[in-house]
Amino acid sequence: MAAFKAAANLYWGEKTMRLKDKIAVVTGSSRGIGKAIATRLAEEGASVAVNYRQNAAPAEELVGELVARGFKAKAFCADVSHPEDCHDLMKQVSEEFQRIDILVSNAGVEHFAPLQEITKEDFDRVFAINVGGQLFVTQAALPYLSNGSRIVLTSSISARISIFHHTLYAASKAAVSAMVLNLAPELGERGITINAVAPGGTATDMAKENAHKYTHPALSDLPPEIIMKTNTSLQRLAQPEEIAAVVAFLVSEDAAYITGSTVAIDGGQL
Repeated sequence: MAAFKAAANLYWGEKTMRLKDKIAVVTGSSRGIGKAIATRLAEEGASVAVNYRQNAAPAEELVGELVARGFKAKAFCADVSHPEDCHDLMKQVSEEFQRIDILVSNAGVEHFAPLQEITKEDFDRVFAINVGGQLFVTQAALPYLSNGSRIVLTSSISARISIFHHTLYAASKAAVSAMVLNLAPELGERGITINAVAPGGTATDMAKENAHKYTHPALSDLPPEIIMKTNTSLQRLAQPEEIAAVVAFLVSEDAAYITGSTVAIDGGQL
C-alpha cells in the first residue's frame, strides 16, 4: 500500500491546467471527497468556491492552503437542503468571480436503518440533502452558467448493489442517476453537460465511521481487509484523489461529448 500511495501521489501531482480561467463551485467541499475535488480543480487552473454547511474552520483551512499555493479560492456557507440557500450561494459566487463555469454537487449524508425503523424525518432529511440539494443547487446555478458549462452530481455504487439496511440512502442516490439522465437533453440545448459519479468504497472519515455497517451481519467476524479484497477487483478502497481525477475529466473539454451518464468509480465492484 505504501508503494501504491507513493506512485499515486506522483501521478496526482502531474496536472494539465485544462481548467485554466474556469470558475468552479464544489458543494460539501471542506473535507473528504469534496476537498479532494476542490483541490484537483484548483490544481487544474480553476478558481474554486469551497462550500460548507456549518463548520467554517475546515473550509477556511482548505482555502488558506490553496491560496498559499497560488490558487484562487474562497469559502461560502450554504445549506444545500434549502433551495433559498442554493440561490444565495450562486449569487454570492457569481458576484465574487463574475460567472460560473463548473458545478460539482458533492454534499450528501449517509443513512443506515432497517425498514421498520425508517421514519418520515429520516426520509425527509436524506432526500432533502441527497436529492433535493443536488436538484436545487443545479437549478440555482443555471442562470449563472455560461453555455458549454459542466455539471457533475454525486450518485453512489449503492444505487446498483445490495447493501444490508441501506435502502433509503441507495434510493436517494438512484434518484441522482435518474436526474442526470433526464436533465441531459434539457441542458444540452445550451451545450451544458451533466453527469454523475458513483464512487465505491473510498478512504474518507465518513467511510471509516460507517465501514462496519457495510458488512452483512453474517460476515461480521471476517477481517475488513478480507471483505474488501473479495468485493472489488482491485482489492482496495479508492483514494479521494482518484474520485477527484474522474471529476476533473468530466468537467473538462475532454469530456465534451459525455452527458446524462453515471460513471462508476468502484475498483471493479464484484
